[in-house]
Amino acid sequence: MRGIERKLRLGGRFAVISLSLGMALVSCATEKGEADLVLVNGDIYTMEAVAPKARALVVKGDRILAVCATDDEAGAYIGPSTKVVDLRGRWAVPGLIDGHVHFNQAGALILDANLMTVSDEAGLRKEIGRVTGILEDGEWITGGLYGAYEQWALGDSGAKEDGKKEPWRPARAMIDDLTPANPCFLCRFDYGEWLANTAAYEAAGLDRAPLEGMEIGKDGRPTGIIFAGTPAFRKMRESQKPKSRARLLDENRAALKALREAGIVEVHDIERPDQTDRFAELEERGELTCRVWLRPDLSRGAELGQAGFRMGLHPKTRQKSAWLRYGALKGYIDGIMGTHGALFFEPYDDEPGNYGHWRPHTSDDPDNKVRNMDKIFGLIKTGLEFGFVPNVHAIGDRGVAEMLDLYERLSRELGRDLEGSRVIHAQVIRPRDFPRFKALNVIAEVNPYHISDDMRWMEERIGRERCKGAYAFKTLLANGATLSFGSDWPGTSAALYHMHPKYLIYAAVTRQTLNGTPEGGWFPEERISVEEALRAYTINNAYAAFEADLRGSLKEGKLADITVFDRNLLEIPAADILNAEVTRTIVGGKIVFEKD
Repeated sequence: MRGIERKLRLGGRFAVISLSLGMALVSCATEKGEADLVLVNGDIYTMEAVAPKARALVVKGDRILAVCATDDEAGAYIGPSTKVVDLRGRWAVPGLIDGHVHFNQAGALILDANLMTVSDEAGLRKEIGRVTGILEDGEWITGGLYGAYEQWALGDSGAKEDGKKEPWRPARAMIDDLTPANPCFLCRFDYGEWLANTAAYEAAGLDRAPLEGMEIGKDGRPTGIIFAGTPAFRKMRESQKPKSRARLLDENRAALKALREAGIVEVHDIERPDQTDRFAELEERGELTCRVWLRPDLSRGAELGQAGFRMGLHPKTRQKSAWLRYGALKGYIDGIMGTHGALFFEPYDDEPGNYGHWRPHTSDDPDNKVRNMDKIFGLIKTGLEFGFVPNVHAIGDRGVAEMLDLYERLSRELGRDLEGSRVIHAQVIRPRDFPRFKALNVIAEVNPYHISDDMRWMEERIGRERCKGAYAFKTLLANGATLSFGSDWPGTSAALYHMHPKYLIYAAVTRQTLNGTPEGGWFPEERISVEEALRAYTINNAYAAFEADLRGSLKEGKLADITVFDRNLLEIPAADILNAEVTRTIVGGKIVFEKD
């Protein structure tokens, strides 16, 4: 029988959809295998060249059983226990993979103080009042990073009519009435100054025995400002109560919630051992709703390898895992542009004489290039011996060039392919270095939202000519490079980075701020298409984790990781991308988020 209407329970409501069902199809479901989940009436983009579009998806367990051109075809898999979801024409794509997050920091900006956009008393009181409503009495309120967007507002393209303002200075009197039971120790974004409330002074004993480093007001009393590196600062840090495991787990849950609401099915996390332990606990509790590919520090290659760990193995069970497993090793060449630390061949325009710096952790003498590069070469070689590929942070044009030189040396001396090796950020690139990514088979792991945020100060720091090679995604693609997209969530001390994919895709496609400036985009010749951006968010990130055969596209036999948007990003004006919302996130065949 054909055209029989079935009423399907969908999110507490009933929707009537027409399917080719009936007794014949019930028996057919038995022959084909009854599905656990069937998605019908969708606008499905598979990221597969042979059949890029589909109407329905059939899921059995954690795998895709069939990709169907029609709802009738999917109906053949529906049995008495099958959950059927009407997508109502919405756009379903392979589950989005965020190639770069700092997960252990993300929850703190949700449940602890986030003052990055704050530079006045009203904003300070609003945020501290929010946090006190979350925490138990006695818990410290920490973090902050106030003033990060004081000179350049959030969404600013960098054009300024006036000179720089005098930095805003908070005071403990602004928050004491809100925080009698919660000590506060809050940092300015550059970590040079910190704000302590009266409860913190009392906890540290500084109300009774003042120390050097406490700012004193005109009334002869401490204002609350404490200067970094002073005796008062050290005493306050020693007195600070560490966060409880329960609080840290709550921060993790908040971050996982944000990820699934944004359609993210997997993150490549800059690993911290204590956070890895919490991931394992959340997984045991059934609360891990996002796959995690861990990237430990490059210096841990020998430690992990000698303990029997390899890429793809679970950090507790030592078994192969598609949920929680070790991945590449993360290293560093230079610093970041937000602190004038990225390494350049020419000095910063706004800091003459400063070329940036080598990352100290790779050498006892960070300014000695030879010793620095020899050490990082040795760390990478050790990691490779145990099966861990390198993913190395390089931002300035010299940082990127030096890292490509090192990869070339590795390929030559070790006689091996560099598949899976990445230059993380690849933020500013010289023209001669673009073709080297393909030649070396090295992935460019880039952060598109950095464009929308960093353009506010990029030209001031390195000038317009060098900026032509900044976030040059189109040129990378034209030279055959593989792009991997990551958010760098939650950001640096000087920048707040959005994790929701709509912001990253919008930035890559428009090269504008969230306010739509500059008109036409910043260096518009480097704009890429939505399809190119989506590829960098899905199949390319699966390839970067050596798992393109398991995920990254919607294909029979692959893991059922699916992200559903309320609109087709390929068909709407670029400005409308910012209005897009995720309506469902499916990981391993389980619906972990739905909004209908």
